[in-house]
Amino acid sequence: MADAWLPEAGRTPAREDGGRLRGGAPRAVWFGSDSDPRAVSARSVAADLSRAGRPAHLVWNPRSGEIIQLVPATRAAGLLGDVGHEGRTCLQIMVVALTAEPFTAGTLPGVETIMAWADGWGVARRWPAGPPLPPPHSYQARRDRRDWARGGHFGASQVPGSQRPDPGGIDVRRLTGPDTPVTAPSRAPRPAPARLPPPRLPGDLDPGALAAPVPQPVRATRS
Repeated sequence: MADAWLPEAGRTPAREDGGRLRGGAPRAVWFGSDSDPRAVSARSVAADLSRAGRPAHLVWNPRSGEIIQLVPATRAAGLLGDVGHEGRTCLQIMVVALTAEPFTAGTLPGVETIMAWADGWGVARRWPAGPPLPPPHSYQARRDRRDWARGGHFGASQVPGSQRPDPGGIDVRRLTGPDTPVTAPSRAPRPAPARLPPPRLPGDLDPGALAAPVPQPVRATRS
């Protein structure tokens, strides 16, 4: 099994993590910091997350290759709340990147190191919910519990209960390899069809007749 602390990463242990894991299929969840990797370091983002009490397992700058680890894989991180405790491991990887600019367009130094670490923790190289959608569609992405239960890799926008739009429309095969099976992208739920009145059956009273004046009998007049 992989080391709980990634040997190639810089370590900045968070004072508090998310607590114990509950077991289940191993997962990895990819986040985006919505900051420019050309101007912001992984260490800077890691420090911000730690101060906020919401540490990730890893913070990775995909432009420089810098990786900072805040939480060991054997503990829950702090970006997902209660759902982040699910799985034998639930690796939360914060990528220093802009959500509107898919970070997989670059050379991705360090990705092999991260993927080998996730492999070592049993995270299957699959995306059960399909490739993450770009914003604004990612706000309405499907967050299906059945997909989540299978384990594997997910975007933060695909996690049950999450309202995050990141990491954006990334090319998942740049992360998990060219042989990664890719299913149809997650779709926003369709709006419910408008409810129509029930069909009338023969002999039903026309509702409009209730409002019509009742005809009065004509009285005969004497001449």
